[in-house]
Amino acid sequence: MEYLRKSKLMYWTVWLLAAATLIFVSTKISFIFQPISTFVSTLFTPLIIAGFLYYLLNPAVTLLGKMNIKRIYGILIVFVLLIGVLVFLGISVFPTLFNQIGQLINDIPNFVNQLQKYSAQLLAQSWLKGIDVQATLNKMNLSIGNIVNSLISGVTGSLGKLIGTVANATIVIFTVPIILFYIFKDGENFRPSVAKFLPKEYREQMIELLGQMNNTIASYISGQSLVCLFVGVFTFLGYLIIGMPYGLLLGLVAGVTNIIPYLGPYIGAAPAVIIALTISPTKALLVITVVLMVQQIDGNFISPNVIGKTLAIHPLTIVVILLVAGNLAGVLGMVLGVPTYAVTKTVIIYIRYAVMLRKKHEQPTKEKQF
Repeated sequence: MEYLRKSKLMYWTVWLLAAATLIFVSTKISFIFQPISTFVSTLFTPLIIAGFLYYLLNPAVTLLGKMNIKRIYGILIVFVLLIGVLVFLGISVFPTLFNQIGQLINDIPNFVNQLQKYSAQLLAQSWLKGIDVQATLNKMNLSIGNIVNSLISGVTGSLGKLIGTVANATIVIFTVPIILFYIFKDGENFRPSVAKFLPKEYREQMIELLGQMNNTIASYISGQSLVCLFVGVFTFLGYLIIGMPYGLLLGLVAGVTNIIPYLGPYIGAAPAVIIALTISPTKALLVITVVLMVQQIDGNFISPNVIGKTLAIHPLTIVVILLVAGNLAGVLGMVLGVPTYAVTKTVIIYIRYAVMLRKKHEQPTKEKQF
């Protein structure tokens, strides 16, 4: 019996059986967790947006605090500045953006016709005459028309969810400022409040661990925001120089998708290249040139200096994270996968270090007893 108590195999077997039993029982009473799931899913989006804005604006609040301005007044000043920026964007940028979106929707049939002409010319090339490409495409049910029809049917099928989306957006617009204000106001008390739930000897370590997690998230969000802003602005300027239509919209797409590591630049460039192909192959080459130039400047100068090697994650690990997280949660998973992994890695490294340090301090005590 004493051997079984000290056996690691027995210890982990019991824990695995207990975990498996808990999971099995949870699947049988899933209806109990439905209200909790609804509650979490309702608050998830406002909390994510508020958290993102907190890490983005907290340096400004901290700077105002160093200028001997009370935190509550600093928060109000930052809120006023944020509202001013949103009003400026609403007056100067959003009308142009919405106008370009409307033009793009109206021009989709012309794009489809042009792409069909290009595909017909491609199929007529001499090096493709010996291959029945059209029959192959028909067997695979692949054609420009079918692809576009699938996209359009998907869009029209999603229109039924428009009312629900507008309602959710309204809830987010009203709840995010409230959540953000209280995160700014009481955020400093979060770590001590969490540490109170632990025994006294672990409270200091928990505060330190939460501080490291906070620094990891802050570095990632602030760095990625600056990089995405650079990519979006300079891609827009590049499209403006080469005379690319919908430059503001396509620049915004490039900046937003750039938050996805490695795959983001390709996703952001794809719509611009497709639209450019409907104009001329030369325009498509110019678009690719702009994207490559911006990405080269970003990869060699901006990202290394802004983000650096803060996360210290191997590129292959990032690819695996993107594949798994994208499969589990789509685009949102691809966006949140890397920072989630970085925070988890920080927790594991800190716990490992704390355990090793504790063992190192306990070892001399045991030697003195002998």
